[in-house]
Amino acid sequence: MQKQPTEEADLLETLSFIAPLPAPLQQRVNQEVVTESFNRKHLLLRPGETARRLYFIRSGFLRAYFIDENGKECNTWFMGKGDLMISVYSFFTQKPAYEYIEVLQDCKLQSISWQQLNAYYADFPQGNLLGRIVTQKYYIMSEERAIFLRTQTPTLRYEKLLEQHPDIEQQTSQTNIASYLGISRETLSRIRRKKLRMCHQTQNDQNPTPVFN
Repeated sequence: MQKQPTEEADLLETLSFIAPLPAPLQQRVNQEVVTESFNRKHLLLRPGETARRLYFIRSGFLRAYFIDENGKECNTWFMGKGDLMISVYSFFTQKPAYEYIEVLQDCKLQSISWQQLNAYYADFPQGNLLGRIVTQKYYIMSEERAIFLRTQTPTLRYEKLLEQHPDIEQQTSQTNIASYLGISRETLSRIRRKKLRMCHQTQNDQNPTPVFN
């Protein structure tokens, strides 16, 4: 059976959900937004480069990561369809980034530049409101992640990640997942095996083997 195409996310619909946008601002965004497709493993940003564009993910899956002093990759964000993807520090300060942004699955992205975004702030009160809400969202997400890594057990971290990205095990490697969760691959493997055993046990409890006399 042929697989049906997945509906792509829509930038203006997503922005309008965050804050209602007047028709002139919607028209301006439509005129200025750039739509591009990128293949898996493409790097949108490297350390030392300045993030000039704010990306909206119409389809695909991306990650942000940095390399520590031991040469180990440390994953900090996963973002999928309908998310905004930026290097928060670099984009809002217009200073060089410390991280990479990599395409994990072929994607279609829409983007606007830092200059365009600031022009929306200046020209439209709703644009200013939108920018503040997006900035607050990323600050809250960053704070939640910091608390999440300090206070939650590895199992709860893994379960939370699956809630946020149910298909993540098909979208990226176990190494990347373990890095994001702040655990080793061995620990992740143990958690996955335990979860699988529990699922099998639940299925067996719900569908017991019939006994014939």
